[in-house]
Amino acid sequence: MAGPSHHILQLPDFDKPVKLLIVVAPYYKDIADHLVAGAKAEIEKAGGTYELIDVPGALEVPTAIGIAERMSNFDGYVALGCVIRGETTHYDTVCNDSSRALQLFGMQGLCIGNGILTVENYDQAAVRADPDQMNKGGGAAAAALHLIALARKWGGATKGVGFTREILLAGQTGSKTVT
Repeated sequence: MAGPSHHILQLPDFDKPVKLLIVVAPYYKDIADHLVAGAKAEIEKAGGTYELIDVPGALEVPTAIGIAERMSNFDGYVALGCVIRGETTHYDTVCNDSSRALQLFGMQGLCIGNGILTVENYDQAAVRADPDQMNKGGGAAAAALHLIALARKWGGATKGVGFTREILLAGQTGSKTVT
């Protein structure tokens, strides 16, 4: 019996090139290499370019993205790595904290594709990472590319997400504008 089918969006078209940073935690090197291969192929298919950096583990991936966002000029980011459940609760900490940090960056407007695998065992990771099977590295790159396309579409928008300095100060002073 076949499982449910998944709809995969076509890659967006870009009128000017995109540049992504692939941040990978190569703790499980062969898994990481497959994730990276899938991500590179997807970026190249969209006509984009990329840089690749390694970090020690999944917890460092969001930190590297935060540094790059402040100090570089990437359009988007691809977060790659693999966390396999072990005998302790460290698995939960790494999975939850890395995912939460990436999501918070996304809520701030960064275009991030999260390809950090969180699995029960090595075999699950191998299937998910393999570009010829589930290709989660390629999927993460595609997600980042779609978010970049949205950011470019709405690039002229001036309203922010969440609280702005002006709103917070207006609430404190009772005035509607701050100069």
